[in-house]
Amino acid sequence: MTFLLTVTIATEVVSLVSELSPLLASGFGLRSPAALAFFPDVTLVALGDALASFLQPVNLFDVFLNGLAKSALYVMIAVGLTLIFGLMGVLNFAHGSFTMIGAYLGGLILVLTVTGTTGGLARIGLFFVGVLVVFGVLAVLGGVLEISLIRPLYDRSPVYQILLTFGLTLVLDELVRIIVSLYGLQPISDWQNAFGTRPAFIARSLDFGPVDVPGLALFQIAFGVVTVGAVWAFLTRTRYGLIVRAGSEDAEMTEALGIDVRRVFTVVFALGAGIAGVAGVLLMWDPVWGASVPLAAETLLPAFVVVIVGGLGTFRGTVVAGILVGMVDAVMTWWFQNAISFTGLPQITIFLILVIVLIARPQGLFGVEGVGGH
Repeated sequence: MTFLLTVTIATEVVSLVSELSPLLASGFGLRSPAALAFFPDVTLVALGDALASFLQPVNLFDVFLNGLAKSALYVMIAVGLTLIFGLMGVLNFAHGSFTMIGAYLGGLILVLTVTGTTGGLARIGLFFVGVLVVFGVLAVLGGVLEISLIRPLYDRSPVYQILLTFGLTLVLDELVRIIVSLYGLQPISDWQNAFGTRPAFIARSLDFGPVDVPGLALFQIAFGVVTVGAVWAFLTRTRYGLIVRAGSEDAEMTEALGIDVRRVFTVVFALGAGIAGVAGVLLMWDPVWGASVPLAAETLLPAFVVVIVGGLGTFRGTVVAGILVGMVDAVMTWWFQNAISFTGLPQITIFLILVIVLIARPQGLFGVEGVGGH
């Protein structure tokens, strides 16, 4: 299981490096004046100027806010995946496809219901209606897939589950590609009509004195906090959450107490799929992500990185790792957009975090041996 996952992530890194190799060959270009160069066009003076600019309170606050928004998105994307693995030990490669389907389905609901005269609060209300519908549809889809396809493979090697879910994501992605193409949408490009359903106060930046705060970032942070709080409350404050945690620790003892663990498996898989779909609805409004067929792959790898860094199967680890990855991503994005004209590197830094954690602490930040894989 670890080998196949490592190969998948390594393949993506190699792809990124191959795409960036022409930029690497041309060297790093800094946007500040040059003086004492130790790389082509990169100077100590220019780096010092960039550092001074980065440490300005306005820039630090902007990076911090963007980091929180990215963290909220990463946690939203990964939390369903860690729930499924924590109890069932299933590395669900179809998780990104659930997110992509949620983005398209949520966008469809808003495009069909929002008009030019729809007010901002009404659009927010319709957004949450879309969230509820998407969660229900994806939860049902996830439950059906768990019962019909994944359940027969629990007694087999994890390789069977990985191959099954990987094949499932290929089928789901191709089905969505066919459907959106039939309706005249470009499956590779972001769905522009969905962006147009955003309320004005989310689409623009809010002015707070010297700082312009993106309304979408604030909405993403608030939505992520509510989602994390809801999942935490479910796991720690409900009877069924207690059963889920007991099943993840010792499935045999839980069954001996008269609890149908297989039914719990179905509920958890449905819950994870539903949360993935809700994350897609949130990404549908974000111009950085957008609803498109490639969104499945774009969200799957960061989700795996966050889950592995936090520790496979631990909810607390996923939240902490999501914050860590989001903050590092925001910092590196600022440096390679405002200081060094080399914008592709922030994508690689996410995988560098994974490599460092695997070397220093292979089980992840909060990983516990034996959790997952029942």
